[in-house]
Amino acid sequence: MGADELLRTGFDGDRLSSPYDLIEAGIEDRRHRERVPGLTALLADGTAPATDRFLACYALTAWAEAGGYSEVIDAAAAGKQTSWYDTLIDRTYSVDSTFAHLAMAISDGEHLARGKETESKRTEAVRALVGIADTEYFDGKLEYVLDETTAESVIEDIKSVVERGIQSSAEGERPGFDLPTQLVDLAAAVATVDGPTAVDLATRVIAEETHSHYRTLNHAVSIVYRAKGLQGQVFGEYLKSIGNEKIRSQVDEVLASRHQLSQQENGPRA
Repeated sequence: MGADELLRTGFDGDRLSSPYDLIEAGIEDRRHRERVPGLTALLADGTAPATDRFLACYALTAWAEAGGYSEVIDAAAAGKQTSWYDTLIDRTYSVDSTFAHLAMAISDGEHLARGKETESKRTEAVRALVGIADTEYFDGKLEYVLDETTAESVIEDIKSVVERGIQSSAEGERPGFDLPTQLVDLAAAVATVDGPTAVDLATRVIAEETHSHYRTLNHAVSIVYRAKGLQGQVFGEYLKSIGNEKIRSQVDEVLASRHQLSQQENGPRA
């Protein structure tokens, strides 16, 4: 089968307007397995158009195939030298968004990974993407992959990449997108499994900014809710002390929600 048959023809033989329609359908349709050998061959074909190779990788990853995860790992290692780099460009920052899409593909195939027993390979792919989050843009999609189990598995990688991001910012390097917010999102992803680490990382990211941007602080508010116990509350007060009225209002709402939830869990006092 050629690329058009593999990527732009539905499982019932209908012509599709977008390859993503096929990929989305395949997540729930077992017939996607029939496309795996052809897509694997397309992915390995160095003469094929870069866009088609990327779509093959995206499909195999969304369908939780080990070959897709392996290619994500290789792409992360190659970085800007990846053959399909810049085939997708983010509209806001005008930077590559292929890695953001691959993160989304990993997220889409989570339940398939359990059935195909490729969960360990999936975690390796997540680790590879986390490892480049200080230089590549993820459009907020990487944190969706970081459920509690996965976040706990890659927490040391998250610490390392946030450290590097803080260091590069201190040295005046700017990757062309909102790196501080992306780093805060990574910190927030570990807040439910390690609140102190999440608060520490986010606080250091925010402190490195000469002027704390609203967007970064806005994303940091999620840590106030996710971090259990005193850490979240103290972090919320910190955000209120440096944020504008909108941030203070958001934090107050989250703290009130935390208080209400705590009362519901503990029940009325005698």
